[in-house]
Amino acid sequence: MNSLGLYFHIPFCLRKCSYCSFYSLAGRTDIHQRYAEAISRQLLLYAKKYQNKLRPLTSIFFGGGTPTLLPPQTLSRLLVECLEQFAVANQAEISIEVNPATVAGNSLAILRQAGFNRLSIGVQSLHDKELRQLGRPHTVADAVETVQLARRAGFENINLDLMYGLPGQKLQSWQRTLEDALELEPTHLSLYELTIEEGTPFAFLEEQGQLVLPTEDTVLLMLEETQQALQQADFQRYEISNYAQPGYQCQHNINYWQNGEYLGLGAGAVAFFNKTRCTVIADAEQYCERLEHEEELWQDREKLGQEAAFRETVIMGLRMTAGISLTGITERFGINTEAYYGETLHRLIRQGMLHIVQDRLRLTAQGFLFANAVMAELV
Repeated sequence: MNSLGLYFHIPFCLRKCSYCSFYSLAGRTDIHQRYAEAISRQLLLYAKKYQNKLRPLTSIFFGGGTPTLLPPQTLSRLLVECLEQFAVANQAEISIEVNPATVAGNSLAILRQAGFNRLSIGVQSLHDKELRQLGRPHTVADAVETVQLARRAGFENINLDLMYGLPGQKLQSWQRTLEDALELEPTHLSLYELTIEEGTPFAFLEEQGQLVLPTEDTVLLMLEETQQALQQADFQRYEISNYAQPGYQCQHNINYWQNGEYLGLGAGAVAFFNKTRCTVIADAEQYCERLEHEEELWQDREKLGQEAAFRETVIMGLRMTAGISLTGITERFGINTEAYYGETLHRLIRQGMLHIVQDRLRLTAQGFLFANAVMAELV
């Protein structure tokens, strides 16, 4: 567990999507510069506070929102400050999220030159009708062009985010999206089933009976089609929703799923360090104001006990196809997994949801289909 990540949260977006429940601000260009200066202040505070306690960063991730709504020069400056203030491991993964139609080719070239080496593009669908339904501000043509521009700028490690289980979506539509996505030759795919989050426009439509989602059987068929198509294309599933060509797994997210340590910068960002989870206040203006007046940033602070940290590590680790090392987790927490969960664990094994293979506890193929239910049993 030597990995250490650093996350920058840039909460700005062109407009709020119909399914999104994350903290983000649509159209607030007036605060962009002030926010960038505030993140720079927090970065320097972190560097000063932890300068003698941190090992080198193994990953840096700029997420959002849409980070590329900030000028590429501003994003580059923040990365350069980070590289100057923190020790960074050789071959560190440095990612930035991009939404189509928000970044030009020259901007991508500036980001690549600054040191960003992984791009995550929020495509979501490769059907214009579905994109409009989701409230996305781009077209399929925009998405394709963004991938092409990224390659010209020198990005080799490119992830595409896609969603399935969309309102009115048919199996054939998802199959076509997968085919078209693979033709773009990404190195990584993040494939998420749509979930209806409380307080979103989609949740309101569902309450009114105006949102028709695919049946559970259709969603399962989409998953089966996904497995077959990506296996044929030499993509390996390494986490419930993530697939990569060999050598292109997202190291930042792997550290998160292994319950490793990471620092968080920006409004609403989360940090987990020294067994303590801290959440920055999720209000961009208050975030800026508190940094300008050197006030407390944390909205929540939680010190995890040994047992709580153990359970959380089990739950998160099981999201990965590699599962968890039973010996490793005992050494880390001093708790025997089989003894701790007892009959609950044995029942899930008998039901074919979990299995133990060479000291590793893993979800079975059946278990991955019903992962949320399995996790609920182990919380």
